[in-house]
Amino acid sequence: MVERRQAERHKSFLRGCIYFNNHRSAVDCLIRDISSLGARLIFSDSVAVPDAFDLFVPRKEQTLKARVQWRQGDEIGVAFGKAGRAPAQAKPEDGDLAVRVTKLEAEVASLRRVVRRLQAVTPTADDAA
Repeated sequence: MVERRQAERHKSFLRGCIYFNNHRSAVDCLIRDISSLGARLIFSDSVAVPDAFDLFVPRKEQTLKARVQWRQGDEIGVAFGKAGRAPAQAKPEDGDLAVRVTKLEAEVASLRRVVRRLQAVTPTADDAA
């Protein structure tokens, strides 16, 4: 089989979250392969995701514009848009809106994890009865 990728992908085990519908909808995923140009994402279930979305990678505190290139079961392959290649560029100043949004998205993801942990250990009204 001929390799068609322009950049070598590296194996990864990164958690990701895709945002779409103007960031009103979110789906968690696992990033299994990644390069500067694209990635392979795996979902816990077969989910319907749009052809274009934002991929947030909490570990790297980075949001990438992504477009679906292929779909197969619970996996999709994505290509990153030009805006997604931010790591190669110099970081903008902290006052820049994009940087502030990225930091807030990371904070929201962190708060969601805390809420999930608290919900897992907090007894419900049914347990008390």
